[in-house]
Amino acid sequence: MVKVAAFDPEDLVVISAHLEGSRLTAADMAYLPKERRFVIALNRPVAGDTDERRETGLHFERVSRAMTSKLPSNAPDTPLTLMGIDYEAFDAPSGHVVLLFEGGGAVRLLVECLEVAMTDLTPVSPEK
Repeated sequence: MVKVAAFDPEDLVVISAHLEGSRLTAADMAYLPKERRFVIALNRPVAGDTDERRETGLHFERVSRAMTSKLPSNAPDTPLTLMGIDYEAFDAPSGHVVLLFEGGGAVRLLVECLEVAMTDLTPVSPEK
């Protein structure tokens, strides 16, 4: 089981690599403005074996805004595939975390600084 935190763009690359190809829906994502947190539940492929997956939690801290682009707002259970996570710094240490989805959809998070953690929640299971 994997547990990883990132506080800089280089560490975020590691988390992005672990989550590439993860499946989720818009209903699996939530912005919690009072906590300044964005959380996601994903079903990620296990490295080196595409027939096994793990349920994984991902959360971003110090989030002041969450915006979506080209995601199905009227169908929250539409399957999405995460292609990667980028970080665009501006006025350091502030920046945007961008979650990129297959088909061109995206979630853009305005963050005070980069603070993200990924934790596997279940053991390996056959692909669903």
